[in-house]
Amino acid sequence: MKTQHRRRSRERRLFRAARPLTAVAALTIAGLALAGCTGQGSGGGGGDETDASGKVTLDFWNGFTGPDGPALQKVIDDFNASQDGVEVTANIMPWDTLYQKVLTSVAGNDGPDIIAMSASRMPQFASQGLFEGLDDYYTDDAHDSAALATAAVDASVYDGVNYGVPVNFTPMMMYYNKDLFSAAGLDPEAPPTTWDELATMVPKLTVDENGDGKPEQYALAIADHETVPVMASLLWGTGGGITNAEGTESTLADPASIEALDFWVSLIRDQKATQIGMSGADADKLFQTEKAAIEIVGPWMTTGFDEAGLNYGLAKPPAGPSDEAVLADVVSMGLPAGTSDAKKEAAYEFFAYWNSVEGQTTWSDGSGFPPNRADVADKVTASPYPAIFGAEDVTSVSKTLLPGIAAGGPIMETIFNPSVQKALNGEGSVQDIFTAASAQVQAELDK
Repeated sequence: MKTQHRRRSRERRLFRAARPLTAVAALTIAGLALAGCTGQGSGGGGGDETDASGKVTLDFWNGFTGPDGPALQKVIDDFNASQDGVEVTANIMPWDTLYQKVLTSVAGNDGPDIIAMSASRMPQFASQGLFEGLDDYYTDDAHDSAALATAAVDASVYDGVNYGVPVNFTPMMMYYNKDLFSAAGLDPEAPPTTWDELATMVPKLTVDENGDGKPEQYALAIADHETVPVMASLLWGTGGGITNAEGTESTLADPASIEALDFWVSLIRDQKATQIGMSGADADKLFQTEKAAIEIVGPWMTTGFDEAGLNYGLAKPPAGPSDEAVLADVVSMGLPAGTSDAKKEAAYEFFAYWNSVEGQTTWSDGSGFPPNRADVADKVTASPYPAIFGAEDVTSVSKTLLPGIAAGGPIMETIFNPSVQKALNGEGSVQDIFTAASAQVQAELDK
């Protein structure tokens, strides 16, 4: 039996957060108005509002190119089959391609109707007026938003307005190869729990068989670009970070941040704990081919590691001297500014289905991601990983990087990651490199 999801009242839909539009947004709205005069869709991707059968059509851009892609498609298929009024079509592409295309496509009224992206990137686009405020989604009781994890919801808030609805909320866990631990004489059931324990294991897990300075096996697989920001999250272990909690002051040159950077740069550069210069994909391959003993990454890699036949364990990343904070990543769904009422209402139906008990059970069973709501945990039975990644002792210390900071993307891509690469390649002292980087971060925050 098909289920019709209760629609929001038009009065509630008229609620909009009062925000000034930038020039880009104004141009977008103007383009949308002209498109409406010619009978084209007035929002999102600029396509027709409905298909030949009268369904509102939604083009959904996302970057779930990995083993989690089929699970996403399954939820979409179930939603499409559950009602007669909306048809969602997934347009899956690599995340970096999506980010490159979003700005021009949305401003040119040639973009998607729904955009999924890391919540940490949403403020950058929201600050340019490219996204629709979605506060009214959360004030409608029909969407059952109170059941969602608070951290997942708050991740897409920028300047007091929520611009996203969560696809997932997931902590990064430490994968470790039990066979490589055994071969190194280490207990395969006792992964490192602190930085000090890890440091004592690195000389045993990094193997340079012929002494040529190029290890055949590394203790760690840590990427420094094109990846989830694991390296940046390691600053939390000493109480450091890139900015203060308010996102107004750079803390990159603070003693706590320098202490953490000194530790990790020394471990990587001097102890050869990991191969330098890797992207996220490179790090995944290094661990998957058993040339690295430890990687910190999300649940999307479980399928690949299982298929590779790895004998691995999962544990919380080692705690730093003063903090055990765990990096969490949130992917949220947003709507382009100027989305029509019809498409917005249809998108809200899909968002509510995605985060329903049924949708979240299907998603977690198929992807291994922990559900966005705690009340479905006992219904997720097809995969053991949602329970591991969603365990209370993990999620309770998980947090996102640079939440609500519009300059977060540029800071990571043009300042932090290049500075890490300079330090790892020995192009200056940690103190000098990150003191200069801190000034650059502050300049970005002050814009």
